[in-house]
Amino acid sequence: MLSAWRAVKTTEAYEPDIETLARAASTGDRGALNTLLAAVRPEALRVCARFLPNREDAEEACQDTLLALARGITQFEGRSSFRTWLHRLAANRARSTYQVLRRRAAGEAAGAPLPDRADPRRTSVVAGNRLDLLDALEGLPGDHAEVAVLRDLLGLSYAEIATLLDVPEGTVKSRIHEARRRLRQRLGVLEKDLEDAPNKRR
Repeated sequence: MLSAWRAVKTTEAYEPDIETLARAASTGDRGALNTLLAAVRPEALRVCARFLPNREDAEEACQDTLLALARGITQFEGRSSFRTWLHRLAANRARSTYQVLRRRAAGEAAGAPLPDRADPRRTSVVAGNRLDLLDALEGLPGDHAEVAVLRDLLGLSYAEIATLLDVPEGTVKSRIHEARRRLRQRLGVLEKDLEDAPNKRR
């Protein structure tokens, strides 16, 4: 019997239909999963690179994303689009990678010997800019930090976030408002700077 992914529609460039592949992979189709992993790797890397300026760090987060995807694809229920689900997964793995890098760099700064030492001149920890926001996000409750990432870094609409997290849209808006308030305090920036972030969708 042919694997379900063999019958998926393709674009003019003969790329696989990602949403169809994801649905097939979520049912346990290994062929679909392998094709899906190869197809989404560039996109996962782009998302990770939004958080981690250093290429090697972004690659590490991307690999973690693909591993988490392979292990958790059966949890994809199709409430949101697969790409929205993937972007959330990649964002979370990139933040986790950054936390590891920060702990590693802090240990090195304190003179503690650690395995697989990272050169602080080459890691994303010292790259600045958007990483100030990542540092500030660590001081927020998890549910507030996540909606801030989904809205202000990934540019998802309120409706998309509500569907992805399975919460009312009003809850999403209130969490984002509170997250921005706390971030504004930690970063010392105007609320307008966050609300005017590029590529927002209403």
